[in-house]
Amino acid sequence: MAHDISQHFSQQALALTRIVGEKRLYFLCKRCMDIVLSVLFLTITLPLLLLIAVLIKVDSPGPVLFNQERVRLRKRSIGGEQRWEPSTFIMHKFRTMYHNSNPTIHQQFTKALIRNDEDEVVRLRNNGDSVNKLTDDPRITRLGKVLRRTSLDELPQLWNVLKGEMSLVGPRPPLAYEVAEYKPRHWRRLGTTPGCVALWHVSGWCTVSFEEMVELDVWYIEHQSLWLDVKILLKTVPAVLSGKGGG
Repeated sequence: MAHDISQHFSQQALALTRIVGEKRLYFLCKRCMDIVLSVLFLTITLPLLLLIAVLIKVDSPGPVLFNQERVRLRKRSIGGEQRWEPSTFIMHKFRTMYHNSNPTIHQQFTKALIRNDEDEVVRLRNNGDSVNKLTDDPRITRLGKVLRRTSLDELPQLWNVLKGEMSLVGPRPPLAYEVAEYKPRHWRRLGTTPGCVALWHVSGWCTVSFEEMVELDVWYIEHQSLWLDVKILLKTVPAVLSGKGGG
């Protein structure tokens, strides 16, 4: 997978290098905002985080956190030359599924979305919803349904933000089996630091198609600014409270 991305991402990598060079001050300010807001959010929500951890242990056996490998681009120095290469990191979430659940159904659903196989998407979704998400996933616990609907399961990603692996705003980091299905045009969405909240979260949540999500991510990458990040964060609150596309 890594070799394929490296081979076909050369043009996007050059564009990424140009964007980073032109927006050096923006990325510095964005990193400062990420650190300050993450520390603030973690401090304010600490009692809630502890309560959720206790409830998860009571609700079903297994660890509190669900740690999952995700894909992003990292800048590396090879032979004195700076290059962008695909790499993986561990993204943290509160566990919302039964421990050791089989990921096959999600892999099939993700592949069907990327391939735009509507019949397979409808079959796997197994309900009348229009959201591009497994809302009736049998692997999800009772508490997990609440955490997903309110997006509280995403709070541990603030730790990823503090470590510099993610930003508060940016395209969502994909899974390895998702990237394996990407066409060259899809890899453009890897052209910046992945985020906890993406533009498509406030532009339709899970009702947008995969191709629409990619286009929104690419638009964000090409137009990203501190003011745009602030606007997305502010719009996230009503989007989450509405429960639109959650579950």
